[in-house]
Amino acid sequence: MALISIDRERGLLTAEFQGLDKLWTFKSRLEIPLTHVRGATHDPGIAREPKGIRVGGTHFPGVITAGRFRRDGERLFWDVKNPDKAVVIELADAESYDRLVIQVDDPRATVALIEQSIARG
Repeated sequence: MALISIDRERGLLTAEFQGLDKLWTFKSRLEIPLTHVRGATHDPGIAREPKGIRVGGTHFPGVITAGRFRRDGERLFWDVKNPDKAVVIELADAESYDRLVIQVDDPRATVALIEQSIARG
C-alpha cells in the first residue's frame, strides 16, 4: 500500500510505499510533478487486465503486482495486493511512467485529493 500526498509548494504528488511494498516495488517513494498528473480513478477492475512485461518488481497472480511493467508501449508502475483499493493515476509527458496503479487505504479520498489538486492547477 502507498500513502499519497500533494506538496503544492513544490508542485509534487508523492507516493510513499509502506512496509514490504518497498521491497516488492524496488522503490520507497515516487515523486511526480503535478503538471504531469492528468487525473485519477478508483478502478478495482484493472487488476483483471493484462499486466504486460515485468521490467522490475514482483508479480504473483492473485496475490501481488508490484514494480515496473510495459504493455503495448505504455510504461506502468504497479503496487496492488487488494484490487478493491486500486487507484489509477494517469500521467502525461512524464519521463518514467504513463500510469501508476497503486493500492491506497481510501481510494475515494485519494482520487478526490488528486482531482482537487490538478483542478487548482
